[in-house]
Amino acid sequence: MQVMTRGIRVARLELLDEVQMRAVNEYSKLDYHVAPTLFFEFHGSSRVVADQTQEVVTLVRQAGGGEHLQWATDQEDRERLWRARYDAYYASLAMRPGSVGYVTDVCVPVSQLADAIQRTKEILEATHVPSPLFGHVGDGNFHVVFLIDPDSDAELREVERLNQLIISAALDLGGTCTGEHGIGLGKIDALRQEHGGGIVVMAAIKRALDPQNIMNPGKVLPDDRSQNEGE
Repeated sequence: MQVMTRGIRVARLELLDEVQMRAVNEYSKLDYHVAPTLFFEFHGSSRVVADQTQEVVTLVRQAGGGEHLQWATDQEDRERLWRARYDAYYASLAMRPGSVGYVTDVCVPVSQLADAIQRTKEILEATHVPSPLFGHVGDGNFHVVFLIDPDSDAELREVERLNQLIISAALDLGGTCTGEHGIGLGKIDALRQEHGGGIVVMAAIKRALDPQNIMNPGKVLPDDRSQNEGE
């Protein structure tokens, strides 16, 4: 948060939790310290990047981190440092061979991000399903990848329930039910939970632009027009 409020121009800011870091170490043959880890990227002249890096290093150390800091300016070394983030999803799948990834996403104000992640981690304590967390935290957006058995209806129901708890926690902190992946089919109810009566306005606009309901029917907004009109 201090990095953002000080006006440091961060080009990318990513988070991988300790579960995800362990997974990428094994999958990508890396040797990162297994702990929640932030990845920063800065743009600008060599002098600007050096100054920004040093300022962030100072802030990280003041916050109690920094013991395992690494940084690079050479392209090859930068690619090596970012390999953990690039391989995150595939490393997740490798944690449980034969699984499929049920990917969630929510977004909260950056000022509420730490609280949102803490609440999410507490929610995840209740499941045996592997569930690494990572995200584009510079804008408050993060994901949990639930690695479920594709033949287990019980696991699917469990992660759907946990996903709803994560969404509710994000909404409670002033966030949104999706920061990146959209509503589609799976978050129609979450959109209603977030916007309440605003769904009526959204549905009216959809009907005006698409009276034959041929544009993505059944997605984002419910198809029950009489129900929408009665809310």
